[in-house]
Amino acid sequence: MALLTREMQERVVTVLIDEGLVDADAVTKVRTMATMSKQPILAALVSNKLTSDETISHATATVMKVPYVNLKNVRMEQETLLNIPQDVAERSMAVPLCVGQDGRLAVAMLDVTNVQATDYLATLVKKPIRTVMASEEGIRAVLIQYRNDFSSVTKAAKTSEQEQAQKLEKTQSANVKTITQDSPISKALTTILDFAAKSKASDIHIEPLENSLVIRCRIDGVLRQVMELPKAIEPALVSRIKILSNLKIDEHRIPQDGQFTVMVDDKEIDLRIAISPVVWGEQVVIRLLDKSGTTMEVEKMGMTGRALRTVMKGVSEPNGMILTSGPTGSGKSTTLYALVKKIKSEAINIVTLEDPVEYKMDGVNQIQVNVDAGLTFASGLRSILRQDPDVVMVGEIRDSETANLAVQAALTGHLVFSTLHTNSAAGIMPRLLDMGIEPFLIASTLNTVIGQRLVRRIAEKREVYKSSEMETREINEVLGDVLPKNQAEVASLSEDLGYPGLPVLNSSGYSLAKGIESKDTPGGFSGRAGLYETIDVDEDIQKLIVARATAGDIMKVARAKGAITMRQDGILKALSGITTIKEVNRVASDLA
Repeated sequence: MALLTREMQERVVTVLIDEGLVDADAVTKVRTMATMSKQPILAALVSNKLTSDETISHATATVMKVPYVNLKNVRMEQETLLNIPQDVAERSMAVPLCVGQDGRLAVAMLDVTNVQATDYLATLVKKPIRTVMASEEGIRAVLIQYRNDFSSVTKAAKTSEQEQAQKLEKTQSANVKTITQDSPISKALTTILDFAAKSKASDIHIEPLENSLVIRCRIDGVLRQVMELPKAIEPALVSRIKILSNLKIDEHRIPQDGQFTVMVDDKEIDLRIAISPVVWGEQVVIRLLDKSGTTMEVEKMGMTGRALRTVMKGVSEPNGMILTSGPTGSGKSTTLYALVKKIKSEAINIVTLEDPVEYKMDGVNQIQVNVDAGLTFASGLRSILRQDPDVVMVGEIRDSETANLAVQAALTGHLVFSTLHTNSAAGIMPRLLDMGIEPFLIASTLNTVIGQRLVRRIAEKREVYKSSEMETREINEVLGDVLPKNQAEVASLSEDLGYPGLPVLNSSGYSLAKGIESKDTPGGFSGRAGLYETIDVDEDIQKLIVARATAGDIMKVARAKGAITMRQDGILKALSGITTIKEVNRVASDLA
């Protein structure tokens, strides 16, 4: 029932009495009860069964002098319903009826006076709107007709795209319980998210082209196209994602960010949404965070031997900074979580400042950054320092203000964890200098710096082969000063580096592995492992920082002290059967 003013309701009651649709005496009795219970008169008439919602809607339309339609027993064509996505129809309580000869879309609405909703619908469907009034019961009867049938989307969009849409329909699933709806667009989104989650994808890219919509998933760090959809689906699909992310549906000119959560096979998955306008529409990138599928132990993530010992030494200090670096999606935040978990105890107060809070941890006070409300990394860090923390984790140091506050926190007795975007561990120091931090402050606060990348793991089904001449030469160049020179050194060096059974340095070849490709293991890979390089900021490194040395100079001294580079760590993992040399070169070829 539409919301009407008291005056309008009285006019409707008058029409009902004049037309003989309700008894005047009965109305008087109901009016008394409605006044006592503070109930609107029209609602009271319906609840006391003096009339129906349908009759009141018809009378209201008569009073307002607008067209009326009874939808209770009307069967709508699926192609007509596709003019307005179901989620929008439910929110606006408006359903499409038909497109007239004048090109205007007739829309039945519960509240025809809602000009804002009418304007929004006209913008969404890109057609002028002609509104007619219908009852809530009638509109809900049409909403039920939105069927869970994705094939109808393709029929209404482009018949030439039927084969692609049918491929999507075959892979659809109803497991994404949080967002499953009856509309074809909701089913399409469910299918995409369900496929990505079960494939353990880290990202979904929804990319509009001139004549189609391409869906790509980043699986084990590599993007691959998984489906191509009709171009006509794009507006409704993007609108559905915006609604779920609480974004502005009618904003198409500027980028928007949001998030929501879905359930797949009873597992909670957080989705981070980034929408940007591009030439052919709006691109959507969805980052998936499966909280149940990520280990929180640094050893199982691939950090071993010297690197692990260096990090453990840094986190055992009562104060100072531990910083990790790498590109987006390299596992920096996961590493910080693992380190926080390692030191967590009831004896210390750990406070984190994150954007967003990716993993919720018991015993840790986690704060979500909210820029719109004024809670930035910098302002939040100021607040944290008044909460008597022992350990502070800042999701990312993005600017000079946050960097300065982090350094001050480390100077005043706190252990600080954070991330930076640099190419290597040694690059962290010059980056902090670039942010305006004084070199003597960096030298006195940094405990440990970590650089990392992610590589794909070789699948369980694999084959072993002997390295080629080129691979052998590369291994010897990278690991010439690391591998044991004779059999007597094997045991001690294997334990020191954390890779059991290392081969002796030679020129005849090494035993390597490669995965057998299958449907479940594209490229012969399954899962990912980290490549790490860590630098203990000791007295010699501190002197270099104060002298404003380059990242190359810092790494040279660190290597002389036994530090392992990411490239070396990757080749050691290849020799241990964890990954391949080609995969290491893909992510770390420029990091000698």
